[in-house]
Order: sequence, then structure tokens, then C-alpha cells
Amino acid sequence: MQLSNLDLNLLVSLDVLLEERSVTRAAARLGLSQPALSGALARLRRHFDDPLLIRSGNTSELSPLAQALRLRTSHALNEVERVFASEAVFTPAASRRTFTVQASDYAMAVLGPRIARVLADQAPGVMLRFETHSSTATDSPADLLRGVDGMILPRGFVFDLPAIDLFTDEWVCVADQDNDAVGEALTMTDIAEMPWVLTYHGSARFLGAVRQLEQLGIEPRVEAVVESFLALPFYIAGTRRLGLVQRHLADLLAPGNRLRVLACPWDVVPVVETLWWHPLHTRDPGHAWLRSVITETARRL
Repeated sequence: MQLSNLDLNLLVSLDVLLEERSVTRAAARLGLSQPALSGALARLRRHFDDPLLIRSGNTSELSPLAQALRLRTSHALNEVERVFASEAVFTPAASRRTFTVQASDYAMAVLGPRIARVLADQAPGVMLRFETHSSTATDSPADLLRGVDGMILPRGFVFDLPAIDLFTDEWVCVADQDNDAVGEALTMTDIAEMPWVLTYHGSARFLGAVRQLEQLGIEPRVEAVVESFLALPFYIAGTRRLGLVQRHLADLLAPGNRLRVLACPWDVVPVVETLWWHPLHTRDPGHAWLRSVITETARRL
């Protein structure tokens, strides 16, 4: 297939059509007339020899091929945009570039606002998009990192890709302020007997501090699992549950959520938050600037 024979504008139309599942909504979003977008859909249908959008009552459903194309199309469009956003010389103050970084809500809360302030001062036209990384982020990180500028994730989940350590944090336990089952300090008996709410408790995504407990022969009595550190206080309030969070985040969450912050009674290995990126981005001047901003900001924590 020759790219010269393809109209790459159809990629934009396809991406929005697959997301909106409606010619009317997609046309409005793209600022096109409905006949113009209907024509684009007809060309796409001929190219793929597939209906793509299948009418079902008052709505449209994606065909099996369209479902497979949805993620690929978004990824391909991101790649095209990155190619044409490349610059031989990057000038932060004049740039209108968008950078995308995937991270947990912990990193977004602790580090994100600080980075945003630096960008607002040094590069007011640059936009930083923080996205929550998915549960499959560590399955094929090299493929994922082709389409984004980086991923902030602790060491131990990604290997053989460029990375730089940002900061080290310690794990602490949190409990409801009125939980009278907790004394002045937690004991290993408390850890073994009290109920827990944990984040990312699974085979692929887990807390290193919990794995350490399991290695010590203690299996936490888990009552709830939530894939969000910021939601954790709502699962602890008014209960006897314990939770694990990073010290930097505990300092932000505890005052407004009536949480007690307690030292872990076992020797917990610290978490090392790390920025990972694809080798393709290493020599990109804009990406190098972003890495320096993130690294310098993290070191001030």
C-alpha cells in the first residue's frame, strides 16, 4: 500500500467517528458539514470493505473491525501528530506543544501541580496532559511509550527502557482518627488482624509493601480494593480499616480527611518513583527539556 495514495485526513475523521459513533456529532466536533463527513465515511467503508458503523435503533454500534481499529487509530494519530510537532530547536517560551505523561493519581497529586506551575512560568503555551496509566501498562510498555512522552511508575514493573529516578518516598499506614482499635503505634498483630483497604492489589499491579508482608508470612485481611490512592480515605472513614499510602500523599490527605498517619511496624522498602520513556524520544530537544523540568521539580520535593 502506497501512503501517497491515501488521504491522511481520513485518519482524523475515522478517529472521531469511532469515538462518537455518530456522523452528526463527529461532524460538529470536526467543524464539518454532515454531507462532507458522510462522504468521508463512505470512502472509509470502501477502503476497509466494512460498514464500520452499524445502525441499531436510534444509535450506531461499531463493527468488529471498527472495534479493533479504535485503539490503533488513536495511537496512529498520536504518532502522526508527534512527527509533525517535532522541532530541530525547542524554545519553551514559544512552543505550543502538548506533552502526555501517564501516572498514578498519587504522582499527579504530589508532582503534577508543581510541574504545571513551572510550565506556566517557563512555557505558557505548552500543555501537559496527565493520564492515568491502565492496568495493562506494564504488559508492553515499549509499545505504550511510543505514543506518550513518558510514564511515571515505581521501579520493579518496567525494564530495559530509558529511565531516571525522580524521588524516593516511604510507605505509611493510615487509619480513621476515631478508630479506637489502634493504639499509640501499630503492632504486627494489628497488621495481621485488622481489616485493610488496599490499592492495586493483584498479580500484575501491587504494592511492594504488601508483598513484603506476604514474604513475612502475613496475609492482610483485605475488605476492599480500590485503584486510586486519592479515593482511599473514603474507604477508611468511619471504619476500622487500615490503608497504605506514600508519605508525601499522606501529608496532603490526612488533615482534611481525619486520618491518623502511623509508621509501618515492619521494615518497608521505600518506593522510588521513576520516569520512563521510549528510546525514540531520547534525542528530541522538547522531550529532553520536559525530562529536565520533571526531574528538577521532583528533586525539590
